[in-house]
Amino acid sequence: MDRAAVTVGPGMDMPIMHDGDRYELVRDIGSGNFGVARLMRNRADGQLVAVKYIERGEKIDENVQREIINHRSLRHPNIIRFKEVILTPTHLAIVMEYASGGELFERICNAGRFSEDEARFFFQQLISGVSYCHSMQVCHRDLKLENTLLDGSTAPRLKICDFGYSKSSVLHSQPKSTVGTPAYIAPEVLLKKEYDGKVADVWSCGVTLYVMLVGAYPFEDPDEPKNFRKTIQRILGVQYSIPDYVHISPECQDLISRIFVANPATVSTFSLVGPLVLHILCFEPLTNIVYTEDHYP
Repeated sequence: MDRAAVTVGPGMDMPIMHDGDRYELVRDIGSGNFGVARLMRNRADGQLVAVKYIERGEKIDENVQREIINHRSLRHPNIIRFKEVILTPTHLAIVMEYASGGELFERICNAGRFSEDEARFFFQQLISGVSYCHSMQVCHRDLKLENTLLDGSTAPRLKICDFGYSKSSVLHSQPKSTVGTPAYIAPEVLLKKEYDGKVADVWSCGVTLYVMLVGAYPFEDPDEPKNFRKTIQRILGVQYSIPDYVHISPECQDLISRIFVANPATVSTFSLVGPLVLHILCFEPLTNIVYTEDHYP
């Protein structure tokens, strides 16, 4: 077997090996533009892991390199744990923690919408993970329900995943490209000028909170939800409302209004305002959850 080192990016030398040396296939769990995701079992200890396979060649681009460099620098209970990268003869395989509870998106689809208490439970975990990313100078740039996974516990722990669009303010230039998912994109990202990726992340968190509470996207036209042009216009104009049939506390409405503002300069990142928001707006900390090293698989 050829185990000569191969370089796929800065600081990413690794040997070529067959993934079957270390992991055995359980089943396929997803696919996308990146390739295929598979549930695998570690032969040594029986631990389940998620492995993302990306075909070697043109698909191993700058985004993939950034994903690996940024993701592996993060270690937090609300972020999917990066384990290792393996080069097979045909693919690059990114090995990560497996979250057995599926996507937060699926949970909302099944429920329709969450109570404020349940939304608070997940939102606190989301901003905890995002605040940590920002403290490590990493902005995610594609935060959405589909990129928030849950573990299999009774009170599920939220796990942020997919750092393919992420940027580090230490390693990379200020973001100016329009990336992300349309319904979650902040107005300043659409203007194709330099923007603060951390503040754009805060906007995406606000969209996630709104969807959890309302069961719909804030900037989609209710009559034409698939009209992309209208969605963009409503985002740029910060045109949203909370339906009359949805009861949301004044404190929570105030929090949403502080996030959805046209001028990003007036929005602080969660690393600065998170604790204040939780205290003032009655989003009380989850004091019953204590994280130890055991929570970092």
